[in-house]
Amino acid sequence: MEPLLVIGGFILLALSFRLIAGGLDGGRVERYVRERGWELVDRSWDPFGPGWFGEKDSRIYQIVYRDREGNLHQAHVKTSMLSGVYLTNDQLIQIKSPSAPPPRPGLAEENRRLRQRIQELEQNSPQPLNLFSAEASAKADEPPNP
Repeated sequence: MEPLLVIGGFILLALSFRLIAGGLDGGRVERYVRERGWELVDRSWDPFGPGWFGEKDSRIYQIVYRDREGNLHQAHVKTSMLSGVYLTNDQLIQIKSPSAPPPRPGLAEENRRLRQRIQELEQNSPQPLNLFSAEASAKADEPPNP
């Protein structure tokens, strides 16, 4: 009877460690998402998610989050106490409907100001050299003076 009690105790201890680790993982994943400016919508444990084979101490979760632009993503995260959080298989599952871009204030005014500045520069500068003229072509063929 005593060996059954010891085995039961080990199972209970392993289960309690798993629950504590899961609680810590939740905080770590939520902090990771929040630091990037995203909003965590859902998180669920996915023990057979990508990268589970051969993994001993990391746990894998499937998450759904909303990015800064409002798009909804589904991804897997792998995490453990010592390795941090790794995001994999990130997929867009819902794209926020695009809204019309806001009108650019003063675009006509900016064009008018730039045209006026071009005219000022043309009036104040010496006659520009036409790079496609025969004179410019002849100067380009001459050897430089030492």
